[in-house]
Amino acid sequence: MQTLDSINQTLTSHDAVMLYFSAPTCNVCYALKPKLTKAITEHFPTFIIESIDISEKPEIASHFSVFAIPTVLIFFQGREFLRKSRHMSVGEVIEDIRRPYNLMVEN
Repeated sequence: MQTLDSINQTLTSHDAVMLYFSAPTCNVCYALKPKLTKAITEHFPTFIIESIDISEKPEIASHFSVFAIPTVLIFFQGREFLRKSRHMSVGEVIEDIRRPYNLMVEN
C-alpha cells in the first residue's frame, strides 16, 4: 500500500525517482502516463517510477504541494530536481533530465 512513508523511503533509497500525480478523471493524465513511463524506462533504466492517484492519496499530493494534474516530480538523490505540471511534452521532460541523470550514473 502506498503511503507517504513508503514514498519517502523510495526517495531516500534510490538515486533517480519520478513521481507521477494523476487522477482517473484526467484525460491528459491517461494519455501522457504510458508515453512518459515508456520514455523514462527506455532512456534512464535505473529510474524508479511511482504513480500517485490524488483522488485516493490527497495527503501525498498535499505533502508535495501538488495541486494540478498531471504533475511530474523528478528527484535525484532525494532532492527535487524538476517539477512539471499540466502542459508538458515527453521530449521536454527527457531533455530536462538527460544531462543530470547521465552525470549521476557516471559517478
